[in-house]
Amino acid sequence: MEGEIHMEQGMESEIPVEQEVEGEILMEQGMKGEIPVDLRFICIYPAYLNNKKTIAEGRRIPIDKAVENPTSTEIQDVCAAVGFNVLLEKNKMYPREWNRDVQYRGRVRIQLKQDDGNLCLPQFPTRKSVMLYAAETIPKLKTRTQKMGGSDQSLQQGEGGKKGKGKKKK
Repeated sequence: MEGEIHMEQGMESEIPVEQEVEGEILMEQGMKGEIPVDLRFICIYPAYLNNKKTIAEGRRIPIDKAVENPTSTEIQDVCAAVGFNVLLEKNKMYPREWNRDVQYRGRVRIQLKQDDGNLCLPQFPTRKSVMLYAAETIPKLKTRTQKMGGSDQSLQQGEGGKKGKGKKKK
């Protein structure tokens, strides 16, 4: 009875049956060797890469490798540049995110595997490797480096000698 769907009182069971085929275990799900869309695409929320978040708040990578307040657009840009098939969902929110601002919205869906189950890009075998790459690359984006350059100039302008505009103490 291996490899068959078990019938009880006219009802088909939804439990997949494992079959050994040439040393590999395949899960039969009524599909012809295709992986469902949910398994091919991974979701990455900005909270996964945010160094301002704790693990309990949703960060999934080490704090020393995380980025300060990444946006879904930045994650999309980085992943699209490396060659992933990327889908940005602007109105989705991370369930643990208490702040409803537009800055914290967005979810990025990335195709990790092809229809046949092979990796799209062999250098990224896991979702964690994609997150670490995104966190490493986001600080190098032009939008990030320009912001950093502008803030340094404004700090230099604000520095100066202390001017005594108060009453003299006797």
